[in-house]
Amino acid sequence: MAPKCRGGAEGGIRNSPSPTPAWALFTPNDLQSSWSSQSAPRPGGAPPPTPGGLRTATVGGGRPGRPPRAPRSVPRAAGLGFLAQLMIFLISVVSSIFCGHLGKVELDAVTLAVSVVNVTGISVGTGLASACDTLMSQSFGGKNLKRVGIILQRGILILMLCCFPCWAVFINTERILLLLKQDPEVSRSAGFLCFLLQATFLFQLQTRYLQSQVQILFLQSLSGAACFFVLGRNTLTGNDHVLSFRGSAWANTTSQFLLSALLFLYVWWKKIHVNTWGGWTWDCFQEWGSYIQLAIPSMFMVCIEWWTFEVGTFLAGLISVTELGAQAIIYELASAAYMVPLGFGVAASVRVGNALGAGNAEQARHSSITVLLCAGVCALIVGVLLAALKDVVAYIYTSDREIIYLVSQVMPIFAPFHLFDALAGTCGGVLRGTGKQKIGAILNAVGYYVFGFPIGVSLMFAAKLGIIGLWSGLIICVFFQALFYLGLIWRTNWKRAAEQVTARPSRSVALCLLLPLPLPLLVFHLSLAVSLCQINK
Repeated sequence: MAPKCRGGAEGGIRNSPSPTPAWALFTPNDLQSSWSSQSAPRPGGAPPPTPGGLRTATVGGGRPGRPPRAPRSVPRAAGLGFLAQLMIFLISVVSSIFCGHLGKVELDAVTLAVSVVNVTGISVGTGLASACDTLMSQSFGGKNLKRVGIILQRGILILMLCCFPCWAVFINTERILLLLKQDPEVSRSAGFLCFLLQATFLFQLQTRYLQSQVQILFLQSLSGAACFFVLGRNTLTGNDHVLSFRGSAWANTTSQFLLSALLFLYVWWKKIHVNTWGGWTWDCFQEWGSYIQLAIPSMFMVCIEWWTFEVGTFLAGLISVTELGAQAIIYELASAAYMVPLGFGVAASVRVGNALGAGNAEQARHSSITVLLCAGVCALIVGVLLAALKDVVAYIYTSDREIIYLVSQVMPIFAPFHLFDALAGTCGGVLRGTGKQKIGAILNAVGYYVFGFPIGVSLMFAAKLGIIGLWSGLIICVFFQALFYLGLIWRTNWKRAAEQVTARPSRSVALCLLLPLPLPLLVFHLSLAVSLCQINK
């Protein structure tokens, strides 16, 4: 499932000779042997740097005669990724909690506002930025360090251009919601959260830039501080109905700009950019084909899944305010629970990408197996915990008894859903590390649009089960997704995948083809929602 905020991810090393960071795989001796074993020329003609020129953990074969030590490093890496993502996600959760206690209308308004921003902006940017999961991690693993900075420059240019069509939708949020037959009062209140897009896009790229270099520790502190900033802002205006709601939206927007600005200052202050950033260059206007070739499938891989859940929120609003409120709470809980497999997916994309970039197929295979086992165990624990707390967990968001009861009815369905979704999401991280986003996009399209969403909508309206029917259909989708993903990874030829990293073709792709790509999906979802509005009359 999408967060929501499915996309962003981080990693962590120190730029000083401090103790080995949490993501490190090797001792200095291992690092030295890894550097010497990778002394051949790199793709793009970049020579391998000297071992002392980069203080970071690299992916290699480990000590002779011993298997790679991924089982120890991957869980720690995933844990750091989970904490950073959780802090970022809690920024929007805090707003939902405060607005939920103001009343049903406020809870529904913030839910729809976040949905519009996610569907028409953040999901698109997250998907396009996901190309960096492959390109940056593989370039860094292959010691082609300056190429990491060039990829970042390309990402900045492409995502900033994509802001324009997204803004066109943002400024018409109220009209879109009224067209979809949402409550007029809710629609008017939902038009505030629309100025944070460019900062969010930059932050997505910054986190992937750090993630590829295994940097994460500062991001945890920074995102935690932003979360407390939003919490404090909402607390100060908690007694004023109007100021509390509008202040919550502006606090979210401000926090996104602060995150991006402070992360930039931190990279400059710690000189993290020294080895990977050679300054702006004309090379950033070249090889857009290699970026877009991965960015487009990545975008569809994210948007197909993310938009399904967001449209589910809109459809819940067609039934009643109670259904919408319950769907909003379950969606938030599902997003929070997904932070655990998201951390493992981040670890998988980085470890697998670094390993394939270094030509170490065995390390990539070990990392993928380890991360899937850890994600499955953690998802099972989280699912059992949510099922046990089904009658009380909704009190965090609201005191409305109708909404609380409806949430308790859906949670037994969500518990197994989370297990399969966690496995599918973690497998997606492995696919990003190998550069197989096209396969992931196809599996998502078939899973959600052939199985999950049609079945869920039919149960939701025709069978009159409401959001219980929606989640029943979605669990069928993620079950088959998890099976196909696991089978695909099991049959992966890791040696061939490592060879393909150094032979990735660069194709010329016109930018005009990139900007309208999300529109067919958006038109499909809007048409479906409008049709259901007419049926619901």
